[in-house]
Amino acid sequence: MSYLDGAPPQSPSAALAAMWAEDESQWGFLPNFARTFGVRPGVYAAWRELNSGIKASMGARRYELATLAAALELRSSYCALAHGRVLARQLFDDAEVARIARGEETTALDEADRAVMELARAVVRGAERLTQADLAPVRACGLADDEILDVILAAAARCFFSKVLDATGTLPDHVFHDLDDSLRTALAVGRPIEGARTHPA
Repeated sequence: MSYLDGAPPQSPSAALAAMWAEDESQWGFLPNFARTFGVRPGVYAAWRELNSGIKASMGARRYELATLAAALELRSSYCALAHGRVLARQLFDDAEVARIARGEETTALDEADRAVMELARAVVRGAERLTQADLAPVRACGLADDEILDVILAAAARCFFSKVLDATGTLPDHVFHDLDDSLRTALAVGRPIEGARTHPA
């Protein structure tokens, strides 16, 4: 699951137990990332607060697309799988998300979606090289400066979370084996998913 020992699931602090209860409610089990970050509950709580603050200023569609784009550019299987699954469940279908992940043409995305994803990728590729010209496409789509900052925040925050998971060898949870084969292949761009399928395809 990880190169490092995660927080033991027995007898967590009250604060960590509360965060884990939320994770288990959302996932149906305790995900691998929760045990990795559980070693430092204060950091985990700070991350959750930061990420919630970023999401609160963005619509779900823009947040998920920006985060998926950043995760793919980071080659983070865990984050690409998690956010690709959200998109496939809530906004698009499996085939559309697979096409989006592979960078193929799709009518599912409008011009603003594509500009947002490209900005998120550019932040990951080299934020130090960004110029005013790199912001022109999202501005042309009507995004105000605070909305542009939201995209940058989502991409930059994903760098932190994804890099921690990959640096610790925290593998994507086994449930991702149950995604459609084409979608899973398009999203598993880095570390492999742990274990095997929970049931036959």
